[in-house]
Amino acid sequence: MTDITLMTLAKDPATVLPALTLLSHRVRVLPLEAASLVKLPEHTILFVDACDDLAGAKTLCNLLKASGIHIPVILILREGGFTVINSDWGLADLIVATASPAEVEARLRLAHEHYSQPQQLLLQERKQSHNADGQIRSGDLVVDQNGYTARLHGKPIDLAYKEFELLKYLVQHPGRVFTRAQLLQEVWGYDYYGGTRTVDVHIRRLRAKLGGEYEHLIGTVRNVGYRFDPLNSDAPAGEHKAEDTDPSSASTTSKKKTHDAGAHGNKKSR
Repeated sequence: MTDITLMTLAKDPATVLPALTLLSHRVRVLPLEAASLVKLPEHTILFVDACDDLAGAKTLCNLLKASGIHIPVILILREGGFTVINSDWGLADLIVATASPAEVEARLRLAHEHYSQPQQLLLQERKQSHNADGQIRSGDLVVDQNGYTARLHGKPIDLAYKEFELLKYLVQHPGRVFTRAQLLQEVWGYDYYGGTRTVDVHIRRLRAKLGGEYEHLIGTVRNVGYRFDPLNSDAPAGEHKAEDTDPSSASTTSKKKTHDAGAHGNKKSR
């Protein structure tokens, strides 16, 4: 039995790909929206309903790639939608909504086989990056789980306990996006009653302690959450660029520029 997730806006999910209801697989239904990405399990095959909203489906596929979620995606669409699909969507396969149960089963099997081998290699690489002494390495960044310390270029980073726990959790899941609520749950625990603003504050402190050249290691995926972008030790520090900007920091910068411009104007008037 294959674990399947169907993302759709349809009121009756059974009408999206009727053949699914005739197969013996477990099907999870989620809304076709960014917030659903954090509810995806690690091992599932995702069907995305693009029959009535091709633009929304494309946006979701782009978010999937940006969030580092490595699962096979099968797009469900009508025949007229084939003209706009290309490799940029990052799809494992396409299927028309009227496909037979036999065709759905075959495409599921192929997607699962194509996905399994790269995923095993990825897990192996992650295990190799975790040394027996409890150290997690990402380029010149080393997080020591046993000693509760972190070093960048061999120099220790002065982190508070929760700052260290937050950095450790993100580094343990490189490229994976987590919402503020998820990080609050995983790092602070179920019994913590503070708001998600706590996460923003700690992310800001972490970036400050990493320094201007490396603050981008903790990336922001707009409207979703935060992720750790692994450090490429082969590239000079100045060449690392953040793909996404933090709306809050952008707002602060904009306000500062406005304030500076106003102050400059006042000086001239004097």
